[in-house]
Amino acid sequence: MLLSDKSIKEAIKSGKIVISPYFEDCVQPSSIDVHLDGKFLLFNKAQHAVIDVRQKQDDLMRQAEIKEGEPFILHPGEFVLGSTLEFVKMPNDIAGRIEGKSSLGRLGLLIHSTAGYIDAGFEGNLTLELSNVSPLPITLYYKMKIGQISFTQMTTPVDKPYGSKGLGSHYQGQKVPVASKFYEEF
Repeated sequence: MLLSDKSIKEAIKSGKIVISPYFEDCVQPSSIDVHLDGKFLLFNKAQHAVIDVRQKQDDLMRQAEIKEGEPFILHPGEFVLGSTLEFVKMPNDIAGRIEGKSSLGRLGLLIHSTAGYIDAGFEGNLTLELSNVSPLPITLYYKMKIGQISFTQMTTPVDKPYGSKGLGSHYQGQKVPVASKFYEEF
C-alpha cells in the first residue's frame, strides 16, 4: 500500500519515518520532495583505465563541493554521485523508492541508475547516481529539489532490517555520497 500525503505527514509527525530537515510544503499527494546536497564524487578518469569491481580502488573517485548559489555543471554523458540534503530513517515495516522530478527528467537529468530502492531499516542520506543524458550541460544547485520519495507499507515488519549484521548493508549511516563497495561481495 502506497502512503498518501496524509499518511506521510502522520508517519513523520509520529517519528515513524524520519526526514531531516523536514519541509511540510514538500509533501506531495503520494511522495515527499527531497533536495540536493552540495557534496559530489567524481571519477578520476585520468588515473584509471578500468573499474575492477573485485578491487578496492581508494582513489577511483574524488570529492567536489559547491556552496549555495554556485552551479555544479553536469556535462552530457557525465555520471557523478551526489546525495540528498535530507537524512532519512526508515522503520522496519516501510520501504521507500526515490525517483527524479519529472521536470528535471524532461531536461535529461537522471538521479539514479539502479539504486532507487530504500530498504526498511535504512538510515542515512541517500546517495544519488546523477547522469546527464541530454545533449547540453545541466546546472545543479545546492538545496534544489532533486527527487521525491514514495513509501510503501509492508505486510509485516522485516525479520532483518537494513543494517542488520551479515546483510552486507554497506551504506548504513552514510552522510555524504559513498563510492561503491561492491568489491566487498567477493
